[in-house]
Parts: sequence; structure tokens; C-alpha cells
Amino acid sequence: MIPDCYILGIIAFITIIFTTFNPFISAQSQSIPFRVGTEPTFPPFEMPSEDGSGLQGFDIDLMKAIGNEVGLDVQFESMPFDGIIPALQTGSLDAAISGMTITAERGRTVAFSSPYFKAGLAIAVQENNDTIKNFDDLKGLKIAVQIGTTGAMEADKIPNAQVISFDSVVLALQELVNGKVDAVVNDAPVTLFAIKEAGLQGVKVVGELVTEEFYGIALPFNSEKVMLLNYGLFQILRNGSYNQIYQKWFAGEPFVLPLIAPSLIGTTSTDFATNPLNNSNRQSVLSLLIQRLPQGAVVTLILTACSIFFGFIGASFIAFGLISHNPFVKNILRIYVEFFRGTPMLVQLFIIYFGLPAFFQGIGLNWSLERFPAAVIALSLNVAAYLAEIIRGGIESIDKGQWEACEALGMNRLQTLKEVIMPQAFRRVLPPLGNEFITLIKDTSLVAVIGFAELFRQGQLIVASTFQAFQVYIAVALVYLCLTTLSSFAFKWLEQKMNPVAQAKRKSASQNLNLT
Repeated sequence: MIPDCYILGIIAFITIIFTTFNPFISAQSQSIPFRVGTEPTFPPFEMPSEDGSGLQGFDIDLMKAIGNEVGLDVQFESMPFDGIIPALQTGSLDAAISGMTITAERGRTVAFSSPYFKAGLAIAVQENNDTIKNFDDLKGLKIAVQIGTTGAMEADKIPNAQVISFDSVVLALQELVNGKVDAVVNDAPVTLFAIKEAGLQGVKVVGELVTEEFYGIALPFNSEKVMLLNYGLFQILRNGSYNQIYQKWFAGEPFVLPLIAPSLIGTTSTDFATNPLNNSNRQSVLSLLIQRLPQGAVVTLILTACSIFFGFIGASFIAFGLISHNPFVKNILRIYVEFFRGTPMLVQLFIIYFGLPAFFQGIGLNWSLERFPAAVIALSLNVAAYLAEIIRGGIESIDKGQWEACEALGMNRLQTLKEVIMPQAFRRVLPPLGNEFITLIKDTSLVAVIGFAELFRQGQLIVASTFQAFQVYIAVALVYLCLTTLSSFAFKWLEQKMNPVAQAKRKSASQNLNLT
């Protein structure tokens, strides 16, 4: 570690040099649009403002202050945390500030400013948990993390631990509150803020900071704005603006910041300029794709099969109710169908997995659902609403004369449905049923938000460790394409198999062949 006195001297020297060369600053003083990415679910660093009109937080205020110092018109763009580095690599963003820890691995894919904040990881557990004190106590336990963070990286190193990744730390902490995981590993300031300010009950932080980390502003490689942002940072450190922003969001005095993050000391420019597409990285990405994508594909197929099975059973009863002569039953089922067709599946999934356990715990009942049954229930309830209308349409497409003929033969309504109507209706609804199955294969990607490791989530986890978004997501898309194509062929074969005209032609052709 570089001594603090040397660091302060270096900062002072650089400030004098930059201040002396006024032409450089004046050239940058005009307002320049500057796109900055951030993930606004990381309080108190970035979060929606109270009136919902924009963003607020320590990072937001800091970036605005730096922009004012160097004449940049900072424009924030919200995006998932695991998508920030890919966006920088493709040039979609000019910079990113999102509580991003400076690490050697990230330093090989993007450039970093000087550190602007000192933090560390902390372990959050339920308030009545007295057995977990440090990382050694997490062996073999369930741990919730935010995908792509250093907390996720450290949790992956814990022996036999089951690491569950969520899109935001808020969901990870909610998982802990609901009692579905043993601990959350996350940045200490964010966890403490959530417990204190957001009124998170029944959660505490144990032990001291388990790591020492520094946050930095990330930029694309070879960005001309690195030195400019560093100058702006040094200026607000020197004129006291940084202290004011820090005191606004945190208690106490800010830490002394190094000029270079310790994780980058000892690395060379060659290390930073490593081509992300070199042979070793290609082999690493390829091995991860071969290892994880088949597992994700199997989970996706199991989810789809279970959901379509239970959904079809439920949809059949709903469809029978919708064509019944009981107005009360028809109205209740119509409300069900309209609700599940009229609300996003993602919202339904959140209600079932996060909302219901929190509701029951609020009334004193310790009840929760595991991820797999929660995912199957949510998908089944949603698909049942759509299939019910498909089946109802198929039943009502059968000529009413057949109902009357069956009634004349003495058959009751149930017998008519079972023996005459449903076999014909099923053949007619088979094509839309196949479409719904294919759609469901793709919709299973939504369960990634509850930490379920299906195909899409496996791709996200690979991107979070390799930062190779294009190659990974293309591979994920191809696997989805294979699954949907095979499903399409299977349903077309089933349609032909159940088509009486086609069956008669095949039987006739077979008899003619035998005669010859």
C-alpha cells in the first residue's frame, strides 16, 4: 500500500499541474453530453428520488459534482448491474458509476478512475442467528448475493455453499427476511442503509468488514475522459465538495483515498489491455458454456413441462366452468382469466415468491415457498388463463348439433364432453397449444429474477464472470432456438398423428402396399 502522505502529495502535485494548464480545462469547460450508466437499486449510492422524477444518492451527487467541475453534461442511464460492463465495452455508455468495486478482473475489461469511496463486504443474517460470525461459518449454507458483484465472487469461494444470485441487493435481503437463505454477502454501506433507513426488520450485520474495497468510475478502454474525471475528483476532494456529499449520505468522516486502487497495483498496462477475445478467454468462455448451458436447458425444459402439465389441467376445468350454465362460477372464473391475462407474469411471480411469504409472516405465520414450486405455480397459473380461452374456443367450435345428438342418445353433459366433444376439440386446439408451449419455454427466463438457475440465468452468471456478453447471449439464444424448434417439430408430428384424414391415407397406403 502506498503511504497516505505520498498519496496526498501526488494528488496535490497533479492538481497544481492541471490547474496550471488552463487551456486543457477551458477546452473541456463547454457542456458535453456524457452518458453515465448506473443501477438504481443500490441505496444509498443510487436509488430513485422521493418524487420519482429522477435518481438520487451518493454516486449521483458525486458524478454531478465532477461533471460540473470539468464541464460535462452528465446524463444517467439506468440498467442492470451485470449489463454495465458489456455496455461500456460496446460504447453504449461513456462511463458508469454504480458502487463498482475496482478489481483486477474488471481492470482487464474496462478502465477505472482513481478510487472515490472505501467500502468492504459485510455479512447480514437474521437477528436471532448467533452462529454466523465470519466467512468460515458460511460453509455449506445458503447465501444470497447480487449478481455480478464482488459479494457474489467472494461467496463463490466458500466451500459447499449454495449461492443464489438476484438482480438487486433488495431482493437478496428480502430473501433473507423471508427466511429462505442463511445470509447475504454484500457491500456494508448498502446493507446498513437498508436495515436502518428502509426499516428492514429482523436483520443484522455480523462482525467487521470482511474485505477492503474501493469503488471507482468505470470507463471504456482507452477513454480520453479518464484523466478528466480524475481531475474533477481531485478538485472536489480539494475544495471540500466531496466532504459535503459524504456527510449528506453517511455519518462520520470519509476515509483517505489512494491514487490507485490496491487491487490494480503491480499490474501492467499489458494486463489492462488484455484482449478479451484471446485464446485463453475463448477457452474459458467455451468451457463455461459447455458446462452450464446444458444444465440450464434441462431446468428450462423441466419448468416448461411441469407448468404446461398443471396449467393444462387447470385450464380444462376453467374452460368447463366458462361454458357452464352457472353464472356465479362463470363470473369468478372470468375474473381469474382477466387478472392473469391482464397483469405481467413478472409481477405475478413477485407476488407469489416474495409477497405471499412476507404477508403471512406479517400476520404471524411462518410460511414460504421454495423457488421451484413458486416458479411452477406462477407459470402454471398464468398459462392456465391463456389455455382456458383456447380450450373454450375449441369446445365452442364444435357444431351444436353434436351436443343435441348426444342428448338424444341419453348421454349426460359430462359424457358428451368426454366421449365426443373433447377428442375433436383437442385436435383443433393442438396448434395454439403448441404455440403456448413454445412461448412458455421463452417465458421461463423470467424466473431468473428469483434466483432460479435456468438457461437465461446461467448465461447471466457466465457474463458476470467473463464479461463476454455478445458471445454468451448468442449461445443462449441458439439454445433457446434449438429447444423451440424441436418443440415445434414435435407438435407438428403430434398434429399429423392425431389427424384422422392423414391416418386414413396412411392406412390406405399401407393396405395398397401389402396387396402389391
